[in-house]
Order: sequence, then C-alpha cells, then structure tokens
Amino acid sequence: MALSDLNNIDLQNLDLKDLANAPSAVKGIVLGLLFVLVVGAGYYFHLSDLFANLDRLEQEEAQLRQTYSEKVGETRNLEAYRQQLKETEQALATMIRQLPSKAEVDALLTDINQAGLGRGLSFELFRPGQTSFGDFYATLPVAIKVVGSYHEIASFVSDVAALPRIVTVHDINIVPGAKPPQLSMEATLKTYRYLDEAESAAAKQAANPAGAKK
Repeated sequence: MALSDLNNIDLQNLDLKDLANAPSAVKGIVLGLLFVLVVGAGYYFHLSDLFANLDRLEQEEAQLRQTYSEKVGETRNLEAYRQQLKETEQALATMIRQLPSKAEVDALLTDINQAGLGRGLSFELFRPGQTSFGDFYATLPVAIKVVGSYHEIASFVSDVAALPRIVTVHDINIVPGAKPPQLSMEATLKTYRYLDEAESAAAKQAANPAGAKK
C-alpha cells in the first residue's frame, strides 16, 4: 500500500485484535506509535529520577554550604571565644576567692558580729542555722535581731555588704524598738563557702544517687 492510500484507511473501524491482517502501512504506524510511547515513557521516568536526584543534590549542597559558613564563622570567632572563656574563668576564680573555706567561717561570723557592735547595735539574737549544700558551695544562714537607731542599722547593713567575703541579707523586718527612736531589726544573713573535694563529691552523690551506683 502506498502512503497516498493512508487517506482511505478508516482508523475508527480498525480492529487492533486483527492487526496481523492489517495493511503494512497500518502495522508500521501502530508499531511506530508504540515505539514512541515506550521510548517516551522510559525517557520520562528516567528524567524524573534525574530531576529527583538533582533536587536532592541541590538540597545537600545548600546544607553543606550552610554548615561550611557556620564552621568558618566559628573559626573566625575562635579567638574571641577563647578570650571570653579566659575572662569567665578569671571571674569565677575571683568569686571563689570571696567564699570562705570551712575553717574561715567562724572568723567571718565574728566579723559580722563585730561590724554590728562597731556601729553601736545591741544583738538580741545571733544564731547560725543549718548548713545547706549545693554542687559547689554551702550556704550558712544566720538569724539576727539587733536594736539601734536607723543610721546605725543602715550602716551595719552597708558594712556587711562591704565585707571581703560574700554575705547577703534576707527577710528584713524593722519595727519600732522598746525605746524610741530606736528600732528593732530581724533579718537572716547568708554566708557562703566553697566545698572541699570530699564535700563536693558527697553533695554530687546525694544529688544523683542513681548515677553514683553505676
């Protein structure tokens, strides 16, 4: 059949089941269409895989670029980090030096008492409480009750705050004294001391008994 005869073929009435008996031109067209479909489908799926891999590689590239930028920034700031760490360690050492040792606590309590007496205050109560332990330091509360003028009490509190060792004042309650213009002040002073190695180990064990058994 010549190609010019294709116009005479009725494709609507073409029976694909009887394709073997169809004219050669029809067979060629059908086989050509099937070839195009197979090649097109394979090419489409192949391209889909390539595009998927391309998207994945682009995402990995973006992540690597971000990680690289972060590492470069950390490298550039490394010296600043080292300086900051050094300053932090120095500040910590300074604070530790302000904490008395276990042997120095009694002397510190004496200093507090002398600070009040030096300002003319009368102590009606000076009672150290129960020591509580943290990971690195211990806290000793001292309940006090003093009687004196407003200026004497204010000067005493200022003197306590200026001690070379750390002492903080809590729960202040000031009421008129028995002999005005005297005042009566009740407060809790808290002093802190650093723990020695044995106390620090015991405190950590008490805070994490399960971990100590492992």
